[in-house]
Amino acid sequence: MSRMQPQILLLKDGTESAQGKQQVISNINACSAIVDAIRTTLGPRGMDKLIVDGRGKATISNDGATIMKLLDVVHPAAKTLVDIAKSQDAEVGDGTTSVVILAGEFLKQCKPFVEEGVHPRIIIRAFRKATALALAKIEEIAIKIDKGKPEEYRQLLEKCAATSMSSKLINQQRDYFSKMVVEAVMMLDPQTLPLNMIGIKKVSGGALEDTQLVSGVAFKKTFSYAGFEMQQKGYSNPKIALLNIELELKAEKDNAEVRLENVEEYQKVVDAEWNILYDKLDRIAASGAKVVLSKLPIGDVATQYFADKGMFCAGRVVEEDLNRTMKSCGGSIQSTVHDLNDETLATCETFEEKQVGGERFNFFYGCPKSQSCTIIVRGGAEQFMEETERSLHDAIMIVRRAMKNDSVVAGGGAIDMELSKYLRNYSRTIAGKEQLIIGAMAKAFEVIARQLCDNAGFDATNILNKLRQKHAGDGVWYGVDILNEDIADNYAACVWEPTIVKANAITAASEATCLLLSVDETVKNPRSGQGEQQGGGMPGGMGRGRGRPM
Repeated sequence: MSRMQPQILLLKDGTESAQGKQQVISNINACSAIVDAIRTTLGPRGMDKLIVDGRGKATISNDGATIMKLLDVVHPAAKTLVDIAKSQDAEVGDGTTSVVILAGEFLKQCKPFVEEGVHPRIIIRAFRKATALALAKIEEIAIKIDKGKPEEYRQLLEKCAATSMSSKLINQQRDYFSKMVVEAVMMLDPQTLPLNMIGIKKVSGGALEDTQLVSGVAFKKTFSYAGFEMQQKGYSNPKIALLNIELELKAEKDNAEVRLENVEEYQKVVDAEWNILYDKLDRIAASGAKVVLSKLPIGDVATQYFADKGMFCAGRVVEEDLNRTMKSCGGSIQSTVHDLNDETLATCETFEEKQVGGERFNFFYGCPKSQSCTIIVRGGAEQFMEETERSLHDAIMIVRRAMKNDSVVAGGGAIDMELSKYLRNYSRTIAGKEQLIIGAMAKAFEVIARQLCDNAGFDATNILNKLRQKHAGDGVWYGVDILNEDIADNYAACVWEPTIVKANAITAASEATCLLLSVDETVKNPRSGQGEQQGGGMPGGMGRGRGRPM
């Protein structure tokens, strides 16, 4: 009997290892499962998803990136899709659903080749080539924006914002909101277009149409002490002091011991403390400031003092709001009161405090340097307002992108069908396996138009056939017409999106596909699975400290 071969143990006991063709196919299947979860949210007729997290908080959303973040994906390969959705959200802001669907479809079209034993490297090479061709084609047919005519330019930006909103909850009011978003972005610094200078505040109650854009700064009234009611609630051309100082008597934190012989000495200590506070207050009043905003609390003594002097104060202002006030009204945030002069004080035309819904808001209008604005979102339910905020964020990002990159393409599946035709025709001119793979990628591009039809309940095959026929001719911008269950020239119908949205989506989807195809083995360490099961008990491997934080 021949000697038995001893078994070689390379990896820890319990390690899962999968490799080869099966592994690639199982990764593709995992990604398809994720795509199916998000597929129905695409387009103006897309459905919304309700996701309840571990703590029971419900989120209703149509935004691909939000849904992908909230899905707790465990499969290592499928996490790639979550990452591309996040990157699309960070880079462009919209098109997050399309990028996931495209990547999923690319993988799906590759699957038969992998099963038949085509080497993944060949597929990857063909995909890279096709991606480069597609991007070049987009550049070639994109339509440049003429910034010379402000009226047309503005309308164009509004169209882009409206296209971004058409698939969101607020698409009924998209004309109203797209004007608001363009106006908001136009107010920013044209060089950098900083996002954080547009504040979005949510106030429940009222209708969506009550949402207003404040050209300046608005924030919720902060916590206030007695004496606040006596303060004036409106000023014209006030000077504004922005402080980072506590204006109240502080209880000493240190256990200092002061030995006093008699009452007079004690009185001196108390007086000194009061004098320090009053000295600060006198200096602020002397500087001519009428509105005092501070990041730290303003106590009741100070509130009374300001009220007597006919000044307005607000303590505990959120830092972000204080910075926005500084950016629009000028001035600078001071941490001492010794330097208050016209340079460090901010100004605005009018300041007032008004009731918005159940909250009181402080408004600053007519700011001299106004490069900041605030959108106050109204609406019935909390989830609804959150979704509105996400939709506005997407639209704002799209308008920013359109302003920075001055070219647009037609949406609604038009550009995708055109690329599909282009790649299909190109694939016929080359020999070898690449012909089949580029042809498969061309077929994958049709998924956007097909999904738009499916989500709207149209006959997808019918409409896709019409589209193919149009694109084979010269109907470059023909796409799905959601309103009439037909096809239409989407460029004429003003369904536009910035070129960078599509270019970024195609690049990201193709990179994700290449990445997943190039993985042929997964090794899962046994530790990684156990961490979650032990969450309840005492963490293993800890000594006598019993897992207390160090």
